[in-house]
Amino acid sequence: MIRFPASGASGAFVHPALFYRGQADYLAGVGGFVRAALAADEPVLVAVPGPRLDALREDLGTAATGVTWTDMTHLGRNPGRILAALQEFADRHAGRPARIVGEPIWPGRSRAEVLEATRHEALINTAFAGRQAAILCPYDVLGLPAAVVSDARRTHPTLLEDGTTLTSPDYADAPSVCADCDDPLPEPDGAAPWLAYAHGQLGEVRAYAEAFARGAALSAARRGDLVLAVGEAAANSLAHGGGSGALRLWSTAGSGTGAGAEVVAEIRDGGHLADPLAGRRRPSLASVDGGRGLWMIHQLCDLVEIRASDGGFTLRLHMTIF
Repeated sequence: MIRFPASGASGAFVHPALFYRGQADYLAGVGGFVRAALAADEPVLVAVPGPRLDALREDLGTAATGVTWTDMTHLGRNPGRILAALQEFADRHAGRPARIVGEPIWPGRSRAEVLEATRHEALINTAFAGRQAAILCPYDVLGLPAAVVSDARRTHPTLLEDGTTLTSPDYADAPSVCADCDDPLPEPDGAAPWLAYAHGQLGEVRAYAEAFARGAALSAARRGDLVLAVGEAAANSLAHGGGSGALRLWSTAGSGTGAGAEVVAEIRDGGHLADPLAGRRRPSLASVDGGRGLWMIHQLCDLVEIRASDGGFTLRLHMTIF
């Protein structure tokens, strides 16, 4: 029998990974976690991929009405958007222990998405430290690569596997995991010239992005999103990245593995990322130390890849062509 983590102790935060094999295992593990929360009159958010969502609702029956449901394939399309949604749910129930199911990695995710989702899993431990909450993260050990399951052992202090609960011997702190997610970004297949910019040239940057987006057949709405995201990234370069930066854009044609055609924008500057949670949690209206630009970029883009090093700061923004 799996012992589900309690989240009622003052200041207690628990973050277990549930390793499941097949739907029956999934329903028993996740369903048991949700039922325990409902029995304790704790607020519950379930954010998992759509097919799993439907199966859980059916399995819970009438109890499903007491749960907040979110399709993770929409919420977590860009993994950088997930953390804020989890925190906002917990904030809405301040003073009460919150239970959350979050499944940010599922079979079919691209390598780039998996890396950013793994970074998200590591940062959960920083963002929720000291909070009254339990976040259960299911992992499909039959459908996911072994490396993904190994990373889950590093990002979760507690593991639920084969009916037992144990402390992960491989658990690592967030900076170590995030550093390991910083794989070199692959170069584009074709030519992608750089546009250098400095103060007074934001208009040129936006016009360059707009012209490229038109040529790539982005819809009017998506063109606007891309231009706004690129403009915010360039403005951050001027304000926090040494006063200058460089932009390049290219398109991908998609692939037979399910990856769709995209427009990709990459921005490089001499800045540094002082707060690894920047952009992943909603900035306060009273905030005076920035963070709004990265937040907006995460909301606008389908994937945001971040690389920060002593040599500077790189943002790679992905916008799907519908």
